[in-house]
Amino acid sequence: MNKKKSKKPNILFFFTDQQRWDTVGCYGNTMNLTPNLDRIAKEGVKFQNSFTCQPVCAPARACIQTGTYATENGVFRNMIPLAKNKTTIAHILKDSGYETGYIGKWHLAVTRTKPVPKELRGGYDYWLAADALEHTSHPYEGTLFDSDNNPVSFKKYRVDALTDYAIDYLDSRNLDKPFFLFLSYLEPHHQNDWDKYKAPNGYSEKYSTYKIPGDLKDIETGNWKESLPEYYGICKSIDENLGKIYKKLNELGILDNTIIVYTSDHGNHFKTRNNEYKRSCHESSIRIPMIIRGPGFIGGKTIEEITSLIDLPPTLLQAGGSKVPAYMKGRSLLPLVNENVDDWPKEAFIQISETQVGRALRSNRWKYSVAAEDKDAWNDSNSDVYTEEFLYDLQNDPYESNNLIGDPRYINTCNELSETLKKRMFQAGEKVPMIIHK
Repeated sequence: MNKKKSKKPNILFFFTDQQRWDTVGCYGNTMNLTPNLDRIAKEGVKFQNSFTCQPVCAPARACIQTGTYATENGVFRNMIPLAKNKTTIAHILKDSGYETGYIGKWHLAVTRTKPVPKELRGGYDYWLAADALEHTSHPYEGTLFDSDNNPVSFKKYRVDALTDYAIDYLDSRNLDKPFFLFLSYLEPHHQNDWDKYKAPNGYSEKYSTYKIPGDLKDIETGNWKESLPEYYGICKSIDENLGKIYKKLNELGILDNTIIVYTSDHGNHFKTRNNEYKRSCHESSIRIPMIIRGPGFIGGKTIEEITSLIDLPPTLLQAGGSKVPAYMKGRSLLPLVNENVDDWPKEAFIQISETQVGRALRSNRWKYSVAAEDKDAWNDSNSDVYTEEFLYDLQNDPYESNNLIGDPRYINTCNELSETLKKRMFQAGEKVPMIIHK
């Protein structure tokens, strides 16, 4: 066993893909899918109202790595690489003395099934990853690439394989230097070439009966009926693997000096809001679990303020003793957890691409979104003109079944929200647009 322990906190970023917030017990799920994560929430901090800043895989990842919105860092949709000259959280933490490592799905190099060259790895030194893990693997077999771009194949359930690699990393390193390990799973994302979800063998049968989530109840569209047993089985497997990581950190004597961040890039509406799984303003698409345990994040607290993925980069940097660059758009969560903060943002700002050139706000009560009707959703990152698309009163309509756009009773609400949205777009580096009211 390694002898010396780092004084700076280690950071382990446990990242899932396409996981709905309501799969987690401490957010209200009653299926006992996540006992390990629920324990971490009881020991740490649960962010009750947390949202992605871009409900698409690559853009969400670029936002986390750079601390900037997708239109600023350039990765406003999939199939755009993160530029070589972009400074990432790995670069900054490395300059502060951290050993940096990345395991799993990268999705920011656009090398697809080929290895990711060092200059496109975002500053991570230890490397065992694939750019598009969904294309180099299937649920029970696949290939990653190591730091020398040699293929590393596995023949076990993919979640188990990535966890085993992470445990090997933790076992092999010298604990006198703090580490920042980004562990990026593909699950519970569907297997792309099958367009299906695959739980470990025998798991889906445990969840063949379930309480239907409110947003899916009485909905006949989409593929949620056949997908949910597998999806829930995958979430159970992920949580079991989180338990393995927790146990290993404890065995190494570094659990209480390790910040564990658990979150996902976006949610999943099972093709009920458009013809795929995310890329919309709806709760099932943008709301995510966010739980943090470790130094600065203890006590079983629940934070009710609205938080975003964009807040995680400055949080990690402050926790690691690094200076937070002024260009980062989020705010560190540490003061929110440990102090009284009076000026915390009252809404989350979301950019949407690929299905539309869209923008949205999510406040405690309202969901408001606009779309650029004359723009190309794949090639255009922004617009000078947007048209109102959705307004939901989440207080009275939590499952977003009644779109209030165009209802004259809510003209003043739309006017206020559109002005707030313009301010948030400007703060994100965008031009202030015209918003056409319906």
